[in-house]
Amino acid sequence: MRVLITGAGGQVGRELVELFASDERHQTFSFDRAGLDIGDRDAVLGAITTVAPDVVINPAAWTAVDACESDPDRALRDNALAVRHLADGARRVGARIVHISTDYVFDGSKSDAYVEWDVPNPQSVYGATKLAGERELGPDDTIVRTSWVCGFHGSNMVKTILRLAGEHESLSFVDDQRGHPTFADDLAVMIHCLVVDQRPGVFHVTNQGAVSWFEFAREVLRAAGLDPERVGPVSTADLLPPRPAPRPVNSVLDNAALRLSGIDLLDDFRIPLQRLVARLNS
Repeated sequence: MRVLITGAGGQVGRELVELFASDERHQTFSFDRAGLDIGDRDAVLGAITTVAPDVVINPAAWTAVDACESDPDRALRDNALAVRHLADGARRVGARIVHISTDYVFDGSKSDAYVEWDVPNPQSVYGATKLAGERELGPDDTIVRTSWVCGFHGSNMVKTILRLAGEHESLSFVDDQRGHPTFADDLAVMIHCLVVDQRPGVFHVTNQGAVSWFEFAREVLRAAGLDPERVGPVSTADLLPPRPAPRPVNSVLDNAALRLSGIDLLDDFRIPLQRLVARLNS
């Protein structure tokens, strides 16, 4: 296949580019934000009609959750209207889209894990604009919802936790938000599988193991050979300063569509966490 990848400079985009480029069956065309602003319709249509891909993979997004609250127009442009442009271009060349979305499309009030058929109800500008992007796509396209993404490239919570652990003796992380940490290299492998299998529809794709941010921070320190007891809990309401964007209390995504399709789920998050920490410390 001819594969066009947007957001190639991001932590998921870079993993996707490396993975698809290593697969000799495919021709890969990748664009970072400087090379393709997906909010620019003319640029998007020009890139897609020139490359004429079979599939467009879109991890590009404005993911600054709190900043989205103060600039909803930019969030709509980058997370929703941009997907409309991609869909327009894809239709012109007969391509499918595989679009990366988020747990923030849910309000977090459900008592158990969210399945793909649960009704979204975003509570933040970021979540609302990502859901708007999903709704620009058609029945032949694929939506991959994920959560708490970490990886070797870019900024993420694993790097933040390790940096803070080097600067402070004690750390505090919220214990009333729960989710599935997901590692970018594992996520890319599952996206590759969905692309090759040409599976349409919505899929929740995360590593397994539901934890709070407090529990996750302890696991990061443990993986680095540090004392996890250095991490203490704090409630979201007690964070100073308070965060502008509301976070879902329950971000746990059941990978039901994968599971019911007989597709092996991604490993427990502790396995790629060990791998990532070792790589960061090498």
